[in-house]
Amino acid sequence: MKAMVLTDIGKPLVLQERGSPPTPRSGEILVEVEACAVCRTDLHVVDGNLTKPKLPLIPGHEIVGRVRACGAGVQDLKIGSRVGIPWLGHTCGCCSFCQNHQENLCDHPIFTGYTRDGGFATHTIADRHFAFELDEDADPVSLAPLLCAGLIGWRSLKKAGKGRKIGIYGFGAAAHIIAQICIWQGRDVYAFTRAGDTQAQDFARELGAIWAGSSEDQPPEKLDAALIFAPVGPLVPAALSALRKGGRVVCGGIHMSDIPQMPYALLWEEREVVSVANLTREDGLEFFPLAKQAGVKTHCIPYKLEQANQALEDLREGRLSGAAVLVP
Repeated sequence: MKAMVLTDIGKPLVLQERGSPPTPRSGEILVEVEACAVCRTDLHVVDGNLTKPKLPLIPGHEIVGRVRACGAGVQDLKIGSRVGIPWLGHTCGCCSFCQNHQENLCDHPIFTGYTRDGGFATHTIADRHFAFELDEDADPVSLAPLLCAGLIGWRSLKKAGKGRKIGIYGFGAAAHIIAQICIWQGRDVYAFTRAGDTQAQDFARELGAIWAGSSEDQPPEKLDAALIFAPVGPLVPAALSALRKGGRVVCGGIHMSDIPQMPYALLWEEREVVSVANLTREDGLEFFPLAKQAGVKTHCIPYKLEQANQALEDLREGRLSGAAVLVP
């Protein structure tokens, strides 16, 4: 088994040969990784923005692979079945949040690629109950970004409500997926990028956005809702200034720089700012069939497993349109 391993925060990942793959315990499955997308959350883990990773750690939580072994009690999966493994890797099932159908807010969660080893490897272990069965015939590289970018985009869109005019700030992996869902639903997409990023703006228009411009610009019409995927706090007041009365800003990232002081007038008239935390299994059961029905096509840039550091650097520097995907 090979893996790209984080040994120290802020240091490059190290390629390690770990011998035979691990043996799944009760309720677990061993998965041979076909593809693992690289998420901005992986970057936050490596850079130390998320402060409690297990070390050493194999990052990666947008995993597509084949079941190669099942632990005791796993009887509903066949060897060779394709599964997807997301960020939320396990919940306690007994805290008040789990009992109230809010497992994404569990008091004692385990996160794939953060508090348990993830998919920057040839093999990984997962809790069967947190592994989604995926399309056997689809391209695994194309599927991988759906496991987080897609799911968080979907949860963010649900939080945004049913408005027609949707602004998307930060046009990367999550944005290019959820923009396709919005357009399929008959909504109007307004794409906001870094100033001067004409490549991302052109990409948004190719997908069907009716307007694309800088996050410093005002859209031609007031928005019903705005989704923020870039980890940039100043985008919150910028998005509020683009909303109609009663509109909502949804912050879709797990980490964001500080939101600057802003005038109350931006929030007044019943505008709202909300955040999205993690995902639920219900989100996956809703989203994967919907993405297939909508014909979502992910724009992926494949990298070899050994190129994980390059993929992270390209993401850090904003050189990607779409999603980086590691292929063991």
